[in-house]
Amino acid sequence: MLPKNKMNSHQRYLAELPKLPQSISDFSFLYSASEFHRTLLEKIPQAQHRICLVALYLENDEAGQSIMAALYQAKQNNPQIDISICVDWHRAQRGRIGAARGETNADWYCKLAEVAGELAIPVYGIPVNTREALGVLHLKGFIFDDTVIYSGASINNVYLQQQERYRYDRYQIMRNPALADIMFDWISINLKQSDAVHRLDLKDRPTSLEIKNETKIFRQELRTFNYELENLVDEPQLSVTPLAGLGKRSLLNQTIFHLMPATEKTLVICTPYFNLPAILVRHIIRLLRQGKNVEIIVGDKTANDFYIPPEEPFKVIGALPYLYEINLRRFASRLQYYIDNEKLTIRLWKDGTNSYHLKGIWVDEEWMLLTGNNLNPRAWRLDLENAILVHDPHHQLSEQKFKELSLIREHTTILRQFHDLESIADYPNRIRKLIRRLRRIRIDKLISRIL
Repeated sequence: MLPKNKMNSHQRYLAELPKLPQSISDFSFLYSASEFHRTLLEKIPQAQHRICLVALYLENDEAGQSIMAALYQAKQNNPQIDISICVDWHRAQRGRIGAARGETNADWYCKLAEVAGELAIPVYGIPVNTREALGVLHLKGFIFDDTVIYSGASINNVYLQQQERYRYDRYQIMRNPALADIMFDWISINLKQSDAVHRLDLKDRPTSLEIKNETKIFRQELRTFNYELENLVDEPQLSVTPLAGLGKRSLLNQTIFHLMPATEKTLVICTPYFNLPAILVRHIIRLLRQGKNVEIIVGDKTANDFYIPPEEPFKVIGALPYLYEINLRRFASRLQYYIDNEKLTIRLWKDGTNSYHLKGIWVDEEWMLLTGNNLNPRAWRLDLENAILVHDPHHQLSEQKFKELSLIREHTTILRQFHDLESIADYPNRIRKLIRRLRRIRIDKLISRIL
């Protein structure tokens, strides 16, 4: 780590963030969706005092059922244990995009609660905005006593590889009592106790319209809520800083803003949807002009969770992966010079019919951001996000970080020319017509800000 008198303003910002010491023996990586699933099922019965799961959604499918069954069994075995779940209010009360109407996840939570009676596990619905399109609970974290498992994954079959297909994400385990307490208390105080938050496992709950005013107030309050922590690190050592945020001026966004230009040698970024905020693009260009190395690992359009193969029935949502590819092609075209001189490396991830959901930032060997933040305008402005910034000044995590990045790169190809990406003229006829229509009425820019 550089001495303070040699740091730039961005590096000083990171150095002055409050940090919690982290034991290297209590920090481990998981490397697959199936391993993540097994670990959750192992941790649930081992917990003695508290379990709190926070995700965008917990689906009523085989994977979700396995998690809920384990939680209810843990509650039966130890009725005193504090178990709770937080999911997005709107997402839990609708089906999947494009699917026929049927029983929702909230309906399922109610059935489980009715059977359990006094041992019902509360499932809190968090309304980040009055409409799902304008903001969701994108907070992440699974707390088991003094351990935090952090992943960008939600809970369903594809995220946990319950069947053949998987959705690739990142998974880190940190046993850290201070970190677990801070994250748990933040959820308990700022989310569960809000007037806008109601239990989804109870049938007698208000409609979204009935809590519209409470939701608006809640959203304004969320903009001011940060994790409360004091700096417990006196000298550079392995440490973690939890971050939360809503809105473009959030502490999380400020930290991302300073993290990228703190790069001395190499910046690595993972994002599933290539739609970076303009300020982050400017950071990348500045780093390249300074002669630094930038690597971006993004999903191929066919590895996008919204991708629909041409032979399947067409849905408008299926245009999204193509819009992201258009963004990437434009970006690569603009920076082809740096691709040619190997300062900019763009990797496209593709593994059969599996999908790519990785997010994160690595700065040199020193900083690593664990987050569910997609690094796009929606995450920057609309969704409630969080992250854990890891400071590793002595490179104690190097072996695990190298293995994680090696496995991520395993199913990637390097983009050599922006021409290697398809253009609009190459797209299926229905997609081509839709994109041109969207451009004509200029709605594509609006879509890029909310999806």
